[in-house]
Amino acid sequence: MISDFFSNMFSSQRRSKNFRNFWFGQCLSVIGTWIQRTAQTWLVYKMTGSALLVGILSACQFVPILFLTLIAGTIIDRFPKRNILLLTQSGFLVLGAIMTALVYFRVVRYWEILLIAIGYGIFQSFDTPARQSFVFELVGPKDLLNGISLNSSVFNLAKIVGPSIAGILMAKFSIAACFLIDTCSYVAVLIGLFFVQNVPATIRTAHKNVIRDMKEGLHYVIHTPAVRLSAELMLIVCTLEFNNSVIIPVYAKTVLHSGAQTFANLMSAVGIGSLAAAFTMSYRSKDGISRKLYLIVTLGTVIAQSLMIFVHTYVMALVMMIIIGFCNMIFLNQSNASFQYSVPNELRGRIMSVYVLLNQGTTPLGSLYVGAIMDVTSGIWGFPACGLLAILCLIPVVIDQKKLLRQWFATGR
Repeated sequence: MISDFFSNMFSSQRRSKNFRNFWFGQCLSVIGTWIQRTAQTWLVYKMTGSALLVGILSACQFVPILFLTLIAGTIIDRFPKRNILLLTQSGFLVLGAIMTALVYFRVVRYWEILLIAIGYGIFQSFDTPARQSFVFELVGPKDLLNGISLNSSVFNLAKIVGPSIAGILMAKFSIAACFLIDTCSYVAVLIGLFFVQNVPATIRTAHKNVIRDMKEGLHYVIHTPAVRLSAELMLIVCTLEFNNSVIIPVYAKTVLHSGAQTFANLMSAVGIGSLAAAFTMSYRSKDGISRKLYLIVTLGTVIAQSLMIFVHTYVMALVMMIIIGFCNMIFLNQSNASFQYSVPNELRGRIMSVYVLLNQGTTPLGSLYVGAIMDVTSGIWGFPACGLLAILCLIPVVIDQKKLLRQWFATGR
């Protein structure tokens, strides 16, 4: 019984040594990334005391994705994804080293942090869609959903461990230590990629121009009903419901009247919910996509964030963060699967670039919106302002797509 449980949960790792090497390499690297993100957010809020300026920081990291990721998708379809990932991860390492030096020598300025965030965003525009589509090449169609779920578990384990480590490092040592560990962590994923060998890369050989390639990917998304509805849901939910790094530090300070450790703990609570969801989806991956579950967690996250207006205690905040993290993770997992299933291999990089655009590229809009709301009102309005607006935005989607939505609820497919 237990052996069957783990066999189902880790089926893609069991069948693919390459995916196993890639997965373990990412574990350390992504923990470092979340240490860096937590420390960077707290550093900026400590330096400026402004939720809006924290929102601008988040926007700077994701604006390049808004403009570059569709172009990146056409490039990803033309070159081996492993080579692209080696370049992007090396770029992250260099930026991490620069940030470490600036903070250690106490010469860091807000505008310098913004420039480095833009650099991260540029590399991320290529790294994320390449990594998402690389999973298919490593595990194949049979284990795709399991591979997506386990790949997601890396990032959600990091959401728990990373902020917790960052809180300890900031309290016991210094913020500079957080950036140093992040820099060193990229070595792990580079080693993992080094051991990934003989992957049957899917490379598009008949090239059109970049604009035609982009249009071809967008045409598929718009004219494939299930993918189009997923894209519409992602546009709303990912823009408004994925602003934890902007909202939580302000919420921790102004509502819970606490400091860096509480901020880190709340971020970790989101990660606990997300990790539980990732392992849940990994175990049930043999059952395929569940459209009904997809819709339930969409409603779950917007309602949970709207209800945060009533949460003023630390324990209740931790519980709500776990619920929000759980719903958000299943939402992303099912969105990813919806985009990748039945996609022609030669289009995969471009399709996943649209996924990344919707997942991360629209974040600047949500970050600026919620940062401005909290500066004008207070931290208690961060989550509710996003949740309530998301509910309003979902109404026209429900009206326009009611036939397909009824089918998803009725059949679950």
